[in-house]
Amino acid sequence: MMRACGLILAVALAGVATPSVAQTLSPPAAADLEQHDPDIDIYALMSGKCTTLKIAGRDFACRAVGFFHSEKGRVNFAIALDDPADASHIVSFSGENGQRTQNYLYELPVDRMLLSSKDRPKADGLPVPAVEFSAGYCKQLGNFAARQVSSISCAATDKSGKKYELQFQSDGSPITLRRVRQTRPNIKGDPFE
Repeated sequence: MMRACGLILAVALAGVATPSVAQTLSPPAAADLEQHDPDIDIYALMSGKCTTLKIAGRDFACRAVGFFHSEKGRVNFAIALDDPADASHIVSFSGENGQRTQNYLYELPVDRMLLSSKDRPKADGLPVPAVEFSAGYCKQLGNFAARQVSSISCAATDKSGKKYELQFQSDGSPITLRRVRQTRPNIKGDPFE
């Protein structure tokens, strides 16, 4: 579990914190991604079970689930897949303008999927995720200040029609939550309140 958490953190940071991701995209997509070249300021790792994890028509189990928030407001729900053929298989539901609409409900519109695997080009030894522009939504039930997340559900469809679905259920353990650097909250409703 700790190895999966470390891998998910490393790949998520590589996927959202380095400009090398932009080098794998077409020029318009690269320009869009570079303007979101964020630094992670908050991350949370959750333990539990993925009751549903479907990636482009294939069913998977998960090894770890993480929440990553950038200084500029981009959020990733990153999932390390339990894929015996690929220990680097990670998918992220990514979006901006997430908000806490109620005390225990966080909602995120998804605009892209980040797909990492052992076959992707590497930067600093880590797979650079492929970016699939998508439309979808994630909902997280729980409260970061209380260190409790009970469930996460996400659904998205990319431009080629591939569908991605996550249903995560916590095992009740407190989440591991880290504020990497102090920033002004840009989530409507600070996750630490």
